[in-house]
Amino acid sequence: MRTLLFDLDGTLTDPREGITRSIAHALERMGTPPPPLDELTFAIGPPLRGSLGRLLACDDAERIERALAHYRERFADVGLFENAPYDGIVEALQALGGDARLFVATSKPQVYAERIVRHFGLHVHFVAVHGCELDGTREDKRDLLAHMVALHGLDPRHAVMIGDRGVDMRAGRHHGMRTLGVRWGYGSDAELREAGAHALADSPRDLVAALRELDSTS
Repeated sequence: MRTLLFDLDGTLTDPREGITRSIAHALERMGTPPPPLDELTFAIGPPLRGSLGRLLACDDAERIERALAHYRERFADVGLFENAPYDGIVEALQALGGDARLFVATSKPQVYAERIVRHFGLHVHFVAVHGCELDGTREDKRDLLAHMVALHGLDPRHAVMIGDRGVDMRAGRHHGMRTLGVRWGYGSDAELREAGAHALADSPRDLVAALRELDSTS
């Protein structure tokens, strides 16, 4: 049976407000004036420690961890739910779940990812939700997919990684999976193609057709 691995942020749900406002909160607490929220969307998707380091212009692990703690102060109670599923994503999951096993594979901490997926009622479509640990374990999506492959006995030859950022495409290809980039999230076509996307989908309503086309070229 085919396996479909879905990124969360920028693929299943649009977390722009919650993530960008929580990053701005963290920067303010660290004494760094935050840029306009629209300039913080680059941080949606990739591991947050790296993005915070870039924003703070430092590689001091202790300082970055303090900023991350401030981010979580707001995100865990407020930012988590400043979020919404993309139009058409529920219908796509319903259509795909009949002949495939669906999983969530996100760089977001699993404790947050599970709450978000359940809050929006998306949990009924997935076998399991997987993310990193709060200490950063499996923050690299390649490590996360390796963990999922071993835990669930997944066959990468029959798996597709679906996401909106280059990290999703590179992780899927690293494990020999097919990769489908989505255009409604926060990565550009150039980012997705340069990272090795085998195909692109224009909207959640196009997912079924895009996956069918992907199958025909494999």
